[in-house]
Amino acid sequence: MSHEGRVVLLAFLAGLPGSAAALAYLWAGDHTPKEQWTITVIVVLAWLGFTFAVRERVVFPLQTVSNLLAALREGDFSVRGRSPRPDDALGEVMREVNTLGSTLREQRLGAMEAATLLQIVMKEIGVAIFAFDEQQRLRLVNRAGERLLAGPSERLLGQSAAELGLAGCLTGEAQTTFQGSFPGGAGRWGLRRTRVREHGLPLDLLVISDLTQALSEQELQAWQRLVRVLGHELNNSLAPIKSIAGTLESILRREMLPDDWRQDMQRGLSVITSRSESLSRFIGAYARLAKLPRPQVQPLDLAGCVERAVSLETRVPILVEHGPPLKLRADPDQLEQVLINLLRNAADASLPAGTPVRVAWRRDGGMIEVRVEDEGPGLSSTANLFVPFYTTKPGGSGIGLVLSRQIAEGHGGALMLENRGNGGGCVARLRLPG
Repeated sequence: MSHEGRVVLLAFLAGLPGSAAALAYLWAGDHTPKEQWTITVIVVLAWLGFTFAVRERVVFPLQTVSNLLAALREGDFSVRGRSPRPDDALGEVMREVNTLGSTLREQRLGAMEAATLLQIVMKEIGVAIFAFDEQQRLRLVNRAGERLLAGPSERLLGQSAAELGLAGCLTGEAQTTFQGSFPGGAGRWGLRRTRVREHGLPLDLLVISDLTQALSEQELQAWQRLVRVLGHELNNSLAPIKSIAGTLESILRREMLPDDWRQDMQRGLSVITSRSESLSRFIGAYARLAKLPRPQVQPLDLAGCVERAVSLETRVPILVEHGPPLKLRADPDQLEQVLINLLRNAADASLPAGTPVRVAWRRDGGMIEVRVEDEGPGLSSTANLFVPFYTTKPGGSGIGLVLSRQIAEGHGGALMLENRGNGGGCVARLRLPG
């Protein structure tokens, strides 16, 4: 039985006892047939009228709410419901439905504004964006993608990745750089690929950016720095070699050699040998920076690695503040080299006072942080810390921190040095993925 039928039945049964009792009393009494039939018709019609009136009072508001919800489902948020008494149950239902319509209207306006903003950004952004479905058919492309493929979106949409020359971008690493040629240009490109969903269907989203200009500028700056550093070091070594060689040559050209010419020759050749060896070490250090191998990661116990590095530094006391037992994936040789460099720098800063160096570690979210703290004079300048061959220590090579940062970044981490805020000294923070 339908809801309306149950309402009619319940209203009918509600009036049945009173109506039946009234009719029984009427027909059992001393009344004329005309009075009996007239009153009977009035009672029955009133009974049925109120029964169907109750039905209308129940069904009509439900139909109104149904129409309002249907309008909301169709996206028409301008329709509103009204109740004669807003403080009763029906009025509360209408008020909540109207509030829902206003909320959905605001959300749709916000979604439309966000979608419009996203479309504008996609059109104006300088990187090419493509979206391919499961059949590797192009479903979305922005203006930069049109320029890259040298064609309008109307012609490109629906074509396969193979036809567009992008099939190789849908396989392999999700983030990489490559040298390639497209109808709209050639050079070095950065690729990022991710999986998204639209209406429940998976899409492969490709973002291709032109790295040629940025990499060329970085390479030019790197070459300029390299030439500047090499030229400075070569001049420092070749200038005295040239001067001493000229002096020795002038001695040998004399007809009468001085008595101490052998000693002058020995001293001059010794200086030439020393500067040549220094220049050779300098070139070797540059080669070591350029040939840093990729890390061979494996499971590693952090506490054991720290203890091995600490055992090699005996000039000052090393206080190890043991943190939680942590495991990480890293190259043990490279990680120990970083810790050795940091401990050596901290020990150099702590001499000659012999103040202790502190080592500690902790987990910070998804990263593991190792801290090496000293109580030395601190850093006078942080701008040149990671400049190759820059050093403030007599006899220093200036590559320890550069090499350490390269190792940290090769593991997906970072190396930072800063002055301590209290008590002086420096703290080195090595952060690695946990």
